[in-house]
Amino acid sequence: MKLQVGIDGKTYEVEVEVLEDDALPSHPGYAPAQPQPAAARPAPAASPQAQAPAAVEVAGEDKLCRSPVTGVVIKVNATPGQAVQANDLLMVLEAMKMETNVTAPCAGKVKSVRVAQGDSVKTNQVVVEFE
Repeated sequence: MKLQVGIDGKTYEVEVEVLEDDALPSHPGYAPAQPQPAAARPAPAASPQAQAPAAVEVAGEDKLCRSPVTGVVIKVNATPGQAVQANDLLMVLEAMKMETNVTAPCAGKVKSVRVAQGDSVKTNQVVVEFE
């Protein structure tokens, strides 16, 4: 199969050979995931106790500040009890050698800072909670 590939404004014509699954080299310790039929998947438990914490967190979503990226905390400016205004710098995260400022979404008082300098954070992880 022939394809055209553009790189830096130049077009190259390449030839690609499609291998059958049998011809692919095996990788030790790797087994490709096989999709399960819908009936074989376990149904999530619907206990009221399991859903209560999620409902509490959603209800107070306006009092939470979440990480916009997956990265590492390189600086924390917020401290519990501190009064902040909207857009005040709370912390700085580093992701792929780029710094991202995390700012207060609204004015309020910091209830808790859930991360410290050097901690790894994931996208949408709660990093600061407001009163």
